[in-house]
Amino acid sequence: MSLHEDFKTSLKEAMKAKEAVKLSVIRGLLTAFMNELVATNRKPQEILTDNEVLTVIKRAAKQRKESIVQYEAAKRLDLSEPEKAELAILETYLPTLMNQEEITPFVQAKMTELSVTDKSKMGMLVGAVMKELSGKADGADVKAVVEKILS
Repeated sequence: MSLHEDFKTSLKEAMKAKEAVKLSVIRGLLTAFMNELVATNRKPQEILTDNEVLTVIKRAAKQRKESIVQYEAAKRLDLSEPEKAELAILETYLPTLMNQEEITPFVQAKMTELSVTDKSKMGMLVGAVMKELSGKADGADVKAVVEKILS
């Protein structure tokens, strides 16, 4: 069963359990999945691949994080609290990301493979590592590890 289909099942479970926030998040994600299908010229009844589902969830989580920052900067805690609750639910669907210590061996291996010795090829190295670790590591962490190693 794909992640997309799992969300349809989770929707029914959230309805039965009367979990309002989770239900709202899942409905929003299912709508985003349908929008993604339409944007890629597919029929709304089709199913997204697991990678596409994760991309949509990451996008939704990023939106929540940005909203939280803006609401807190404006001292609107009444608006940031629901966003935090939704973000917590979204994060349960995302895979755990590698930390910087776990990323370091990949960076060192790619450095050797690509013969990178200085900062002039840092962008190429970051891109190659991100391609290999897509979905498993945060880009900011990869960049930090590369900068640390090359400095």
